[in-house]
Amino acid sequence: MTDAAAPSAPAAPPSTQPAGAPLEVLQRVFGYDAFRGDQAAIIDQVVGGGDALVLMPTGGGKSLCYQVPALVRQGTGVVVSPLIALMQDQVDALEAVGVRASFLNSTQDPDQRRAVEQAFVSGELDMLYLAPERLKLDSTKSLLDRGQVSLFAIDEAHCVAQWGHDFRPDYLELSVLHERWPDVPRIALTATATETTHREISRRLELDDAAHFVADFDRPNIQYRIEAKDGPQQQLLRFIRAEHDGDAGIVYCLSRKSVEGTAEFLVKQGIAALPYHAGLDAGTRARNQSRFLREDGIVMVATIAFGMGIDKPDVRFVAHLDLPKSVEGYYQETGRAGRDGLPSTAWLAYGLQDVMQQRRMIDQSEGDAEHRRKLSAHLDAMLALCETVECRRVQLLGYFGQASTPCHNCDTCLNPPQALDGTVPAQKLLSTIVRLKRERNQQFGAGQVIDILLGRTTPRITQNRHEQLSTFGIGTELSEIEWRGVVRQLLAQGVLAVSPDGYGTLLITDAAAEVLSGAKQVRLRKEPEKAPRVRGARGSSGSSARGSRSGSGAADLDAADVPLFETLRQWRAGIAKAQGVPAYVVFGDVTLRAVASSRPGSIGELAGISGVGQKKLDSYGQQVLDVVAGVAPEEAAARAAEAGAGADDGAAGAGAGASAGAGGAGGRGGRGAGVGAGTAGARAGAAAGGAAGSGARRGAPSTASAPSEPDPFPFDDEPPYDPYDESVPPDDWR
Repeated sequence: MTDAAAPSAPAAPPSTQPAGAPLEVLQRVFGYDAFRGDQAAIIDQVVGGGDALVLMPTGGGKSLCYQVPALVRQGTGVVVSPLIALMQDQVDALEAVGVRASFLNSTQDPDQRRAVEQAFVSGELDMLYLAPERLKLDSTKSLLDRGQVSLFAIDEAHCVAQWGHDFRPDYLELSVLHERWPDVPRIALTATATETTHREISRRLELDDAAHFVADFDRPNIQYRIEAKDGPQQQLLRFIRAEHDGDAGIVYCLSRKSVEGTAEFLVKQGIAALPYHAGLDAGTRARNQSRFLREDGIVMVATIAFGMGIDKPDVRFVAHLDLPKSVEGYYQETGRAGRDGLPSTAWLAYGLQDVMQQRRMIDQSEGDAEHRRKLSAHLDAMLALCETVECRRVQLLGYFGQASTPCHNCDTCLNPPQALDGTVPAQKLLSTIVRLKRERNQQFGAGQVIDILLGRTTPRITQNRHEQLSTFGIGTELSEIEWRGVVRQLLAQGVLAVSPDGYGTLLITDAAAEVLSGAKQVRLRKEPEKAPRVRGARGSSGSSARGSRSGSGAADLDAADVPLFETLRQWRAGIAKAQGVPAYVVFGDVTLRAVASSRPGSIGELAGISGVGQKKLDSYGQQVLDVVAGVAPEEAAARAAEAGAGADDGAAGAGAGASAGAGGAGGRGGRGAGVGAGTAGARAGAAAGGAAGSGARRGAPSTASAPSEPDPFPFDDEPPYDPYDESVPPDDWR
């Protein structure tokens, strides 16, 4: 839907392209029959030369909104992307469908960069990826002046929001695009933005006069679950084993220490898990990320340093072992599950210590009062999501300004908690804190206060003579876990606070007076006794829970089709390993499911399956048909290699010249695959004496031009800036 609150945009200049060109590119190159949602309107806006600001959830098809216009318009689409570690995979995925793509960043040596620069200036690239840091360089601006830029795409545009969870200072410089190249259309895209963030993106990128598009934020295939912490590592293990054994997933932790401890724990339990955080050296991070993207069933345990831009479509779950700092961060992170539309789970374990830790971090923040107020507002919204007794999806979408109805696919819908009058328990707890301060001039954390309420005789109780307090033993109607829930919810409601002394001691706030006097009622959430499993076994779509909200890709395979699906996945894994690309670059699970269900018997039938474009049909079509016909995956690949050996040698050695032109993606007449297709050819044909040497990685010939300047950004794949980072010990964060 187009954002009604956004400024009205001037009509885009009339397109010089033939009617239907974008749809033809979509079908031939990417193998999809039709655009979804606002995609067609967004693409028409940019193809016609107009600017656009796009808010669209992960998995909603944001990339096509700039990829298709870049292939329709004359010139090269320049994509500003924040993480260089993912550029190779983005380029690999485009090359797999015949798009001539490359990147410029600090991972390349001077010869490689010169080759890419020459390819750009010569008009041999459809798309070029750049980090925002590189646009600071005069040499980069001069390079773009020498070539023809069809559009600028600013990916992950929320990074420009100064109070956002992924703020990148270099994004503030991107207004130079409009100033220096005023006639080149710009499209800024993000999966996460409240109305406030939306306005900030628009203002900072000077897109107030652009067309604004706000898509439906709902991800109906994701089931949202939040449960109280009670041995979180064991809870995580039970969750994975019961519902996602063998699935790819991401587990987010707050600190580096927790990341490494959790990864080690999972490995000891027989689960393939890897750590990822900013404290690991760049080589280890790159290897772990590569394994996660290229292998099936890897669980990545990470801090927020991981995940932005990850395109792996078959992540079946995202788990949080610590409370996210904002709803925006939570939505962005959980959105990395189920990009392919198949059933997935967002699971969070949340406890009292999370609330106390977050409150303390905010209080100790070095920012000014306004900074702390914003952090507190973010946390309050996240706590409200955790403590709600209503549908979590309604609460989540409401945060982004979208009205919705109960989803029947979250824990509160499937197993509703009770909302109880908790005024008396709250008064008992607050009275204990007050008496400790007034009668003993003492302050304690939740553990000691709860021991007093439960009437426990511990050394600490005896030492402080707390058994003499009038509130000693008056809270035995609740268990320790229930009392911890009371403390947690009173903190969330602002009735309690955490002392900034660093010891986690509890303080009452001004709001406590009305509770103690009985003038204010306290409503508390009572957790279900035992939350049942609300998702089917691995491979189940959970259709009984999802009902009509299921995406079209979520239907279960018939039992008779499962063996063929697994055989196709086995074939795909072999091809991906041989080519050095992630498996999803070959084909996604949704496409393989469709193949297993329909069992095509000809190239024409295979071409009608969603996700099979012309380039993939040419590259893999006969192999897929062979596997469907019962040929073993290894034999199917060997047959294809033998049949195409001569052609492969030529393509690898020549960098994919004229033959790739027929399958080129751009719809631009004779423009071939050039430098982009050369990469895939060189990778696949290396064993047969294909491309090698410093320029072969990007498939462009090296030149004798002047040496490139030394790269000034050797660390431009640093994790995203964290506005909370100054308030915690730097050696144990992220």
